[in-house]
Amino acid sequence: MSKFKKKKDGGIPAVNTAALPDIVFMLLFFFMVATVMRQNTLMIENNLPFADQVEKLDKKDLVMYIYAGKPSENYKQYGTEAKIQLNDKFADVKEIAAFIASERASKREELIPFLTTALKVDKGANMGLIGDIKQELRKVNALKINYTTKKGTVFGRD
Repeated sequence: MSKFKKKKDGGIPAVNTAALPDIVFMLLFFFMVATVMRQNTLMIENNLPFADQVEKLDKKDLVMYIYAGKPSENYKQYGTEAKIQLNDKFADVKEIAAFIASERASKREELIPFLTTALKVDKGANMGLIGDIKQELRKVNALKINYTTKKGTVFGRD
């Protein structure tokens, strides 16, 4: 007889979960870094028009948004005329130049030629206001303009 006995089928060893907290924290940090929060609170009505020829923008971080339309229900104290919204405040047409300059200053110098101005304009907005916005953009040499449509895609014009 032998001194040692063979173990009968020991089964599958238990799964080692020692690395699980590390994996969870790596995923947490990934999602914290990769998630983009909404930057602006929409203060105007923004019923976008429909476009049949659309083009998607490649780099959303190189886009400066200008909103135009009537103030929404929460901001009726500002009247019923179409307004311009830059970031989180109502603005005048003359403030567009300073807005473009601050956006350009926040980007690296080699990216400035690729900046695009996206107009998110309510389809009921006054075209005189849109013409004034475009004139201000011409003055500051922001000539790459896109019009955002209802489907979230962009109708481009250089």
